[in-house]
Amino acid sequence: MALSDQPAERHREVSGAFTDRVRGARAWDVPSPVAGWAARDVVRHLTQWLPSFLAAGAGIELPAGPAVDDDPVAAWQIHCDAVQALLDDPATADRVLVNRHIGELPLDRAIDQFYTADVFMHTWDLARATGQDDRLDPDFCRSLLAGMEPLEGVIRSSGQYGPRVPVRDDADPQTRLLGFIGRDPFWAAAQGEAAD
Repeated sequence: MALSDQPAERHREVSGAFTDRVRGARAWDVPSPVAGWAARDVVRHLTQWLPSFLAAGAGIELPAGPAVDDDPVAAWQIHCDAVQALLDDPATADRVLVNRHIGELPLDRAIDQFYTADVFMHTWDLARATGQDDRLDPDFCRSLLAGMEPLEGVIRSSGQYGPRVPVRDDADPQTRLLGFIGRDPFWAAAQGEAAD
């Protein structure tokens, strides 16, 4: 089933898949495919960068949950629910986010383009780290890759993505997206690391 193209609904679908992986995690200090990150750092990243992005660009303060080190599941759930409430709020349609790097965008579009897409890609990281289902929606993988490839120079210079990992030309959309963002699509935790 293809993901919605409506920001609120797409966030509900993408964050729901990530939430399933958060709830399914049995170990939080295992390595993730992101160099130097454990599974909990994937959650930390997603719960920490968006609040400052929204505060600086739209004057929005998201409610704070517990620290990820104390309770990654609750930290994620409180954050996720707050983002969904913001997207579901009819007033959000009239709000704008201003950022010196991206200019001025409708708030819901900015969240969708930068944050929801990030949650989508990091779902693979958390799933791989914790030994869960790591399949991503192929149509959205294809769409993200099509949008990112023309901006590769800017994306690489941002420091947010590692060097491209070569994959076969006929690889599936998920494998090609992962390689593009600097992930080894065949990364696996060492034997026993994803378990308790």
